[in-house]
Amino acid sequence: MTGYGTAEGPLSGGRIVIQVRTVNHRHMSVQFRLPAELQPLENELRSRLRERMERGHVVVSARWVEEPPHSASIRLNVERAREVVEALTRLKSALNLGGEIDVGFVARQPDVLTYGEAEQAEINRAELMAVLDQALDEVVKMRTREGAALADDLEGRLGELDAALARIAARTPQRLTAERDRLQEAVQELLDGKLLDPDRLNQEIALLADKLDITEELVRIRTHLQACGEALATDAAVGRRLAFLGQEMLREVNTIGSKANDAEIAQTVIGMKGELERIREQVENIE
Repeated sequence: MTGYGTAEGPLSGGRIVIQVRTVNHRHMSVQFRLPAELQPLENELRSRLRERMERGHVVVSARWVEEPPHSASIRLNVERAREVVEALTRLKSALNLGGEIDVGFVARQPDVLTYGEAEQAEINRAELMAVLDQALDEVVKMRTREGAALADDLEGRLGELDAALARIAARTPQRLTAERDRLQEAVQELLDGKLLDPDRLNQEIALLADKLDITEELVRIRTHLQACGEALATDAAVGRRLAFLGQEMLREVNTIGSKANDAEIAQTVIGMKGELERIREQVENIE
């Protein structure tokens, strides 16, 4: 599901902007674009993302609006400074020079003052998560709106499947009658005018009816449709559950198609497969 959110806030004495973008993906995939100071915290950020969403390709970008203050250590080499002063004093005496020895000049000499590496301010995790949560709030709102639209679409498709089941159920008795008549005609033709044993014919018709019976498949699909409707009515993440139910319904529809032996039911089955494929494409991306 697609979503976008951005937030700016204080972080460790500076200010940070975080952007979160999500696009459709059947699994959870996270990509970070962070300043060096935040890279060690990627796992913590990833965990927070997984608390808020279960699916999608997520890109998290962050940049400093105002970098936090850095402190650097200064080391004074007194012995080196003393050597410089003594050398300058000898130089003045040897050449009979005037003037005072300037402390600024001494400090600028190599190794008198040395600077250590700047120490980065410790990242305040609570402040970082607060900014991330603000961006995620916007993402979740956008994904929720899209999810509601997808839910409406899925409910419509589930309704189409339910209507198709009703047509198949209505056609089933007619199909059995047609099969009985076809069997009678075939047997009469084979007997070539001989007497037909009605008991034997009834036995064959009963076996055929049992072989072609799709009552169990119809009941299971209706149960799956009901489960889909219940899932869509909740606020929980239901994408994987709907994907599983769709697979089970397709299995039952294929069984009905193999048992159909009827052109009208076969056409209805083809339409149901098309709806189930469109449902599969939708639920692969929803939360």
